[in-house]
Amino acid sequence: MKKRARNFFILIMSILLITCTGGSKTEKKDKVVTLEEHFQLAYSAAEKGNLEEAISQYEKVLAKDPKNARAHLNLGIVYGRQGKSSKEISAYEKALRIDPQFAEAHYHLGIAHQGRGNLKEAMASYQKALQIHPQYVEAHNNLGVLYFRKGMLSEALAEYQKAIEINPNYAKGYYNIGSVYRENRKEEEARASFEKAIEINPKYAEAHYALAVMDYEKGEFKSAIEHCDQAGKLGMIVDPKFLERLKPYR
Repeated sequence: MKKRARNFFILIMSILLITCTGGSKTEKKDKVVTLEEHFQLAYSAAEKGNLEEAISQYEKVLAKDPKNARAHLNLGIVYGRQGKSSKEISAYEKALRIDPQFAEAHYHLGIAHQGRGNLKEAMASYQKALQIHPQYVEAHNNLGVLYFRKGMLSEALAEYQKAIEINPNYAKGYYNIGSVYRENRKEEEARASFEKAIEINPKYAEAHYALAVMDYEKGEFKSAIEHCDQAGKLGMIVDPKFLERLKPYR
């Protein structure tokens, strides 16, 4: 009798051990990664410069959700960083087929076209972005840049002014306004605009260089040298011919 009881106890314990072991295997199954987690992994990879990993993560998002317009947009931005403009444009166009009112995708499509020299297409994309989102500061600025390149200075100035009206701390807008004034030979207004850009962003190399050139033209060589040196320290490649002209005054 005691022997039977002992055998029964061993049998019960064996069953319990098997059940417990089976449960632990179930708990060890791979965790399901959510779309948001893929996005976070992609962001992190892109910030670290690991662009292939970022692409892989966005592709995983799209495998689960092919109509995710944001994933197509972000994938295009990464392709742009790689210099793969055809894939970049294709990704933006896919985003826009899914969501034609996606202002950010129109804006980035404009940047891609502008980078390829397709200025007509770039202008159309910026204008479409602004139709959807009239307060899009960067789209106003980039549209102004295209007008400036076409010699349409009044139109360029209007876009830059809209940009700083929306965001009074948009240093690039003030710099670009200064460039228009320089073209129109309005030196005082140009100087004030470049100085405002530097007030907002003291590390604005191009604005320092613009003031260096203006100071040199006025014969204010000490100030010209200071602004030129500051531009160089901030990473701008200064025109060697301009450096030669400054040499006698150092």
